[in-house]
Amino acid sequence: MQTNLKDFTGESIYVGIDSHLKSWKITLMCDELELRNFTQEPDSKKLATFLRRNYPGADFQCVYEASFSGFNAQRALNSEGIPCMVIHPADVPTTDKEKRQKSDRIDSRKLARGLKNGDFTPIYVPSIEQQQDRSLLRIYDKVTRDISRVKNRIKFFLMFFGIEIPSEFQGKNWANGFNTWLKQVNPGGLGNQSFRILLGEYEMLKGKWLELNQMIKELSNQDRYKENVELLNSIPGIGRLTAMILLTEIGDINRFPSFKELSSYFGLIPNCHNSGETERVGRNTKRGNVYLKYILVEVSWMCIRYDSSLLLTYKSAVRTMNSNKAIIKVAHKLLNRIRFVLRNKQPYKII
Repeated sequence: MQTNLKDFTGESIYVGIDSHLKSWKITLMCDELELRNFTQEPDSKKLATFLRRNYPGADFQCVYEASFSGFNAQRALNSEGIPCMVIHPADVPTTDKEKRQKSDRIDSRKLARGLKNGDFTPIYVPSIEQQQDRSLLRIYDKVTRDISRVKNRIKFFLMFFGIEIPSEFQGKNWANGFNTWLKQVNPGGLGNQSFRILLGEYEMLKGKWLELNQMIKELSNQDRYKENVELLNSIPGIGRLTAMILLTEIGDINRFPSFKELSSYFGLIPNCHNSGETERVGRNTKRGNVYLKYILVEVSWMCIRYDSSLLLTYKSAVRTMNSNKAIIKVAHKLLNRIRFVLRNKQPYKII
């Protein structure tokens, strides 16, 4: 009886995973050819077991695009001893034919092929702890936006029923006195019940907002954040909340080897198209962390009121462009100073 023992020691197997909510489309390639293309449930351990059973001893590499599923599959595969990278979806090389005949099979094949050819640069995968801290700040932002929406609904509800806000509360909305007045409003009939539901939603969200605020305050006082929060607080316009947003989104500032890469992460580098004698520079790229870019621009508007150097940068830029573009130049300069403060552990000084 002849036994056929499989041994793929020294061989490389490239695994492209096109991930979806209920299934994964997977393509396997070796250095010479495509091996398999199949569908399985989204289960990292099941995939690891399949690979080891069919290709024992092989060196596996996996890749999938950043999406709704986050980094769970990457962490699970790495824990199984199978290296996995997560890449930006826009970085996958695609032919015109593949764009016109898109399918899950083709997408997973592109991923495996790009991995084999060494075309991919993985995105940064935060630690579980950093991801948890980051989620707290992001939920705080979402609750803040939800509160603004509910406030607007309440105001439009009052307008719809012709109920005027008393003059003493004009410009002082949502103070304690105004909240007391709202509880006394009675549109009548079922409208009264509808209004109570809106007020209840506002009070619930406000309670969650206060709870999140306290949690962020406690987190900022922990050893891993306290020093950097104090350093960032030395910059005009950056308070505790903004400092925590910057720190949880950036992570370790030293992971960016250059200021250009940090600017790219913030989305503060322009699109460009240079060909021959033609050079075109467009608007800032849409790639990058839009959340961070928004925060940095808001801080820049505050900084120019206190830092004369940044004010001069703004005034010089606004002569040749509109104010929204000019503040981007300030934000770029301010980001460089934030980087200096965090890397050198020195407080910000206004000269």
